[in-house]
Amino acid sequence: MRPGPLNLITDVPGLRVGNADDARLCSGVTVLTADRPFVAAVHVMGGAPGTRETDLLAPDRMVQEVDAIFLSGGSAFGLDAGTGIMQALREAGRGFVVGPVAVPIVPGAIVFDLLNGGEKDWQTSPYPDLGRRAFDAAACDFALGTAGAGYGAMTGNLKGGLGSASCVLPSGLTVGALVVVNALGQATVGETPHFWAAPWEEGAEFGGLGPAPRIPQEAPLPRKRLGEATTIAIVATDAALTKAEAQRMATAAHDGMARALVPSHTPLDGDLIFSVATGARPLQDPLTDSFQLGHAAATCLARAIARAIYFARPGPQDLQPTWTTRFAGIR
Repeated sequence: MRPGPLNLITDVPGLRVGNADDARLCSGVTVLTADRPFVAAVHVMGGAPGTRETDLLAPDRMVQEVDAIFLSGGSAFGLDAGTGIMQALREAGRGFVVGPVAVPIVPGAIVFDLLNGGEKDWQTSPYPDLGRRAFDAAACDFALGTAGAGYGAMTGNLKGGLGSASCVLPSGLTVGALVVVNALGQATVGETPHFWAAPWEEGAEFGGLGPAPRIPQEAPLPRKRLGEATTIAIVATDAALTKAEAQRMATAAHDGMARALVPSHTPLDGDLIFSVATGARPLQDPLTDSFQLGHAAATCLARAIARAIYFARPGPQDLQPTWTTRFAGIR
């Protein structure tokens, strides 16, 4: 496997990602969309998820495709981002058609970033506008680290952020991952600059330091309270998958979260992964292709998590150091 040309989820042809954020608020929204609806599914493993329209993604539900997926800060307030995205899609005539009406289908998930130093004293929720702005900004290239829904993210020891990565399989299928890392756990090993995801790093995409020389054996302690931690992600492919097959890819991708964050999937995290299949390329070998898609999704997600932390930028309201400031001079 090799990374795609941008090493972003938008290496999957047809997908676009947009970010919108507010420095005063210290929060933001990230939207993934495409020119046409796409198959989507979800798998939740965390104990404290916050979601919109995820029941609709089960394989036995009527609607088979969605128009966009959003990731947002703001805890439950961030679910309002879907309203702004729906409005933009409605103006474009997009949505699930019921008689003369088209209803845009926009699932989403949120992270808790209400205690990160930003000003949260709004009278009107800022998230519909952030959702609309993120949708309008959707493009093939987009910022990582302190951007979009990852703008105010934190982890157990370092500032979190927005990450993405991609790979191309020998079959020609492309897989990508997009993630907001706001975890209770750590993406780095103990007090070292080494990333848990180092064995899967491509080149020096998050520093090229390699694995940590020693793995700590101590039992970890929670550094956040119930409801404050979540890692939410999207994995995508250009393969033609059913909703059930897409759900299996999302399930396999959770291995990548466990490889890159320690601990992960705790009762205090709301960890979940959406999966997306654009359907542009049929499976040539259903057994091998399905097997490799799950592995690639997990690998891309592990890399994307490390890249989220690696690209985080320092800001005046920060309550945690970034990887760069904590380990200045390491690169």
